[in-house]
Amino acid sequence: MTKQRPSDEYSVPLVDRGVRSGTVLRIILLALVLVAAAAAFVIFKSQLDNEAVLGGLGILAMVGIFFLVSSIIGFVEVMPQPQSDSLARSFLNSHPDGTLITDEKGRIVYANAAYGRLTGATKATEVQSLEMLLSRNRESNEALYRLANGLRDGKEGSEEFRLLKPLGPFNGIGQGAHWYRLKARVLSAEQDSNKTLHIWQITDITSERDDQERFFKELQNAIDYLDHAPAGFFSAGRKGEIFYLNATLAEWLGFDLTKFVPGSMTIGDLVAGEGLALIQSVQAEPGLKKTVTLDLDLRRANGQSLPVQIVHSVTSMRDGAPGESRTIVLTRQNGADTEQSASAAAMRFSRFFNNTPMAIASVDGNGRILRTNAPFLKLFSELVSRDDIERGAALETIVNESDRPSLHQALAAAKDRQGDIPPIDSRNPKDDTRHFRFYINAVIDQTDEAPEEAAIVYAVEVTEQKALETQMAQTQKLNAVGTLAGGIAHDFNNVLTAILLSSDHLLLQARPSDASFADLMEIKRNANRAAVLVRQLLAFSRKQTMRPTVLNLTDVIGDLRMLVDRLLSGTHVKLDVDYGRDLWPVKTDLSQFEQVLINLCVNARDAMPGGGTLTLRTRNLLASDVSAFNYPYLPHEDMVLVEVSDTGTGIAPEIMDKIFEPFFTTKEVGKGTGLGLAMVYGIIKQSGGYIQPESEVGKGTTFRIFLPRHIVEMPAVTEAKAPESRDVALMDQSVGLAASTEEPADLTGKSAVVLLVEDEEAVRRGGKRMLETRGYTVHEAGSGVEALDIMEELDGQVDVVVSDVVMPEMDGPSLLRELRKKYPDLKFIFVSGYAEDAFARNLPADAQFGFLPKPFSLKQLAVVVRETLDKN
Repeated sequence: MTKQRPSDEYSVPLVDRGVRSGTVLRIILLALVLVAAAAAFVIFKSQLDNEAVLGGLGILAMVGIFFLVSSIIGFVEVMPQPQSDSLARSFLNSHPDGTLITDEKGRIVYANAAYGRLTGATKATEVQSLEMLLSRNRESNEALYRLANGLRDGKEGSEEFRLLKPLGPFNGIGQGAHWYRLKARVLSAEQDSNKTLHIWQITDITSERDDQERFFKELQNAIDYLDHAPAGFFSAGRKGEIFYLNATLAEWLGFDLTKFVPGSMTIGDLVAGEGLALIQSVQAEPGLKKTVTLDLDLRRANGQSLPVQIVHSVTSMRDGAPGESRTIVLTRQNGADTEQSASAAAMRFSRFFNNTPMAIASVDGNGRILRTNAPFLKLFSELVSRDDIERGAALETIVNESDRPSLHQALAAAKDRQGDIPPIDSRNPKDDTRHFRFYINAVIDQTDEAPEEAAIVYAVEVTEQKALETQMAQTQKLNAVGTLAGGIAHDFNNVLTAILLSSDHLLLQARPSDASFADLMEIKRNANRAAVLVRQLLAFSRKQTMRPTVLNLTDVIGDLRMLVDRLLSGTHVKLDVDYGRDLWPVKTDLSQFEQVLINLCVNARDAMPGGGTLTLRTRNLLASDVSAFNYPYLPHEDMVLVEVSDTGTGIAPEIMDKIFEPFFTTKEVGKGTGLGLAMVYGIIKQSGGYIQPESEVGKGTTFRIFLPRHIVEMPAVTEAKAPESRDVALMDQSVGLAASTEEPADLTGKSAVVLLVEDEEAVRRGGKRMLETRGYTVHEAGSGVEALDIMEELDGQVDVVVSDVVMPEMDGPSLLRELRKKYPDLKFIFVSGYAEDAFARNLPADAQFGFLPKPFSLKQLAVVVRETLDKN
């Protein structure tokens, strides 16, 4: 990609230039006054006798003419031009980080050239907001969300995240996964103290991350294989900075290894005299590696020299620049001290060998354990002892029986001197909750001290890693099931909408005394029951319509307490409520959260058939308190905790991973749908919270709900006008109830023209028939493209468009954008089984529309259409 020089094509002015034009105007007026004085001098010269007056007028005339002419030709600078705007623009455009300045509503005020290059924008019209760029990825979207929340609190912050593809075109680093660092801070505009700007800086840190990963990989390799070696070792970077220094060399040189910081010293700090020149003289051919043996002196911490022999290996970059190096250090010993030095080296090796964090054992060709280090005996103390090893214990005794065939294959491969033996994961034979990973390496060169050695076995415990992998797999499974459930619910909503509209149409024509009236009511009643199940599926898939409000959970639980008491009446279950003091507010849907608590309380009651105690507990959690729970998925931020605990039968461990899955239930047939906890999970996740169950069979279960603390914004001093960003006519999600308590008195069409756009023929036919019974003139379209053609035929003579959201060829939001281009005042109603938020984010911020969730009845459809038509 051709590198562009910084330019102003992405930017908009940062300062007001009105001051400059006003000052110019005042100077010109002053000059005109002085010119007028000059004219008076000429006209009344013969009538003025006072020489002083004449002289003054003459001077004023000369000055006025001079300023007027000079201001025109630019000889005299009218005023020092404000340079802050141009200096700020030059600084930002030359800044290597992508810089974006937005207002409080996220609208772009300024973007520098680096931001354009990073995101692939070549002109101002192509500049995209961070929300558009980062919202497609969960990790980057959450980082952006946290920073935006911090800015609203006046806090600056920084986040790092990973994207599978770069933001912009190929930039020379790579087309794979990229790491980015995003910084945000608040800037108060000088011209207007009430106006706040947000500065965002985004940087591609892929190279930095690669360097870090390379360093950690190098460090880990050194710790595993080199730290306990009887020889010294150090590795250095391209500029000679030392990344790793093993304990052997640190001891020889008298360095405190605990105080060593990677990169804090260079090779020149270790080498005495002219030894550095010898090392620097070793250069490899471009792209190759060169190894030489050198005799030189190293410098001890006390300043004394240590004569050594080093094996120095250096790599060269493809462009010939010096690369990284690795050096083995061997001390030169006198002949008389050889035996003593060998003994010291053996002791040193034994000390390092027994203090490494990895369990190590050597085995013979039959899999018998020959010798181990101390961490091995500690890690497998329950399975094998030192006496067992002396009696010839087999390695398979510490491996689960189901994994022993894999172990035997690996040992056979090691015996045959094969390389690249895959690691083996196994459970503790006596404790299935503990997991181990075994690495088996063949012994290529056997020694005289251990001629029977066939393999070296390294073992580490990976219990925590396995738990995290299981948690991630469960989350991914629930997300996949949620997506499937949401799709099923969407299709069912179309079917139920057609059934409800048809039943309403037949009920309008039937009388209560008719024989079919009761059957029609039964059809509608069962359709409503099915709609409730569909709503629960949508809740689990987090696609239901929610209206979050700021809540105090103390008040919410207090209001629910009477209802919970009634649910527990007739049982031997006691309700205990423990209110936390000064609970922080949270933001969620009140009715949905009440459903969560009721559902958990009912499940707790059913889990205590013989009686017990149901406890509702709330409290505030600081970020440090949240981290103490040790749940890896929980963000370290302030939370409000709600616990629902029982002393019932508990949940068996084998079904704990399935309790949130739709249609999974342990209750008898007819006593549960298996959607209750699935709905609870979806509502909590859609509210931005987390839920974690903990249970012990025979002792009870506790569900912990973590909701983010909501920071309440202080109301403005001036009277705020109600937002008009969206004209949303919402219907209550309860089947058969309108959202508004006051239904419009007149639901007739009054000759209004409606364009009904729906790809499901049954829903479209039922909606058309229902609206026509109310007096509307209805035109129908099976797709967005067909709707555009009909609008052209009708020359835009349509009062309101009622459109489905998910349609082939052109979806509802795209249809709205196309129609508003030609008919900006056209009224629009979206009909969908999904939540409004699922599609509204793809529309402009000022888009106005009505919304009707599926399934809906004739009355609900008529109410929304009438209310939308009555809106100004």
